[in-house]
Amino acid sequence: MSDKTLSQLLSVERIWSKAQHNSMTDLIRYKDAWFCTFREGDQHVYGDDGSIRLIVSQDTKQWKEAAFLSLDSVDLRDPKLSITPDGQLMLLVGGTVYRNRRYVTRQPRVAFSDDGFKWTALTPILSDHEWLWRVTWHDGIAYGASYAYSNPEILNAEWNIKLFASKDGISYDLLSDWDIDSFPSEATVRFLKDGRMVALVRRGGRMDARAWIGVSEAPYTDWKWNAAEKHIGGPNFLILPDETMWAAGRFFQETPFGTFEKTALARMNLKDISPVLYLPSGGDTSYPGMVYNDGKITLSYYSSHEGNQTSIYLAQIKL
Repeated sequence: MSDKTLSQLLSVERIWSKAQHNSMTDLIRYKDAWFCTFREGDQHVYGDDGSIRLIVSQDTKQWKEAAFLSLDSVDLRDPKLSITPDGQLMLLVGGTVYRNRRYVTRQPRVAFSDDGFKWTALTPILSDHEWLWRVTWHDGIAYGASYAYSNPEILNAEWNIKLFASKDGISYDLLSDWDIDSFPSEATVRFLKDGRMVALVRRGGRMDARAWIGVSEAPYTDWKWNAAEKHIGGPNFLILPDETMWAAGRFFQETPFGTFEKTALARMNLKDISPVLYLPSGGDTSYPGMVYNDGKITLSYYSSHEGNQTSIYLAQIKL
């Protein structure tokens, strides 16, 4: 079977563009509704501090505002949604402080909701300079990787990345330090049926920016890593019921007219990721949310390919 027959783009719709810069999405099904969250600001970084918007839909066609969260003097970024074991919707965000376009500190934060509309106050978690990027719940435990500067006082200091676990989404225990070089950062973890954890990690070094894919058995302290052939930005992936893996994020698409940044859907295994479907996108783009149901992936992402303003898009993809 060729890559071209693995997936079919059914539709793409722009679902939000009210802010100057709408970006960094996530998507979830919760209580028979679709919730999409993203950052609103005036540019990708610096400028006005970012805020978090949630919108809701019953059919993925008509969307309305559900909630809006902001903090004075804190740039809220990269919102991620998950469902806790007791049925609450959990929102995880990064929170960075800048002064005169210079980094000062950061600390992730979480909030919880019983309906997606009314939220608890954002609660800081972990310590200064950490960025817990996404969590996945498995057998009542939230697992996620957090990255930090090895020395916040040194410009361009190497980054380190660590795996954490939590029973309540607020208090976290360190499970392992990941021995990954070349500026590891954003990471998503998922689980195979036998309980093994799979990790997809973005790397950002100038000499080697290939993503790393890791696998580990419980208690998730001993990891085996493979370098993929591609770089990926804003990495997300799903493990389907038949244990095939589908990833999405920002890739470089090579064309006769040059190389362009695109949001793409990719086949994934424990050794590599291979884009099979490039979505209508370009420029400032990526950070997809992914939901699988009945042979179809519903995917949120943002892009600036239709003008200077970045907007939020929703794609329906048949597998």
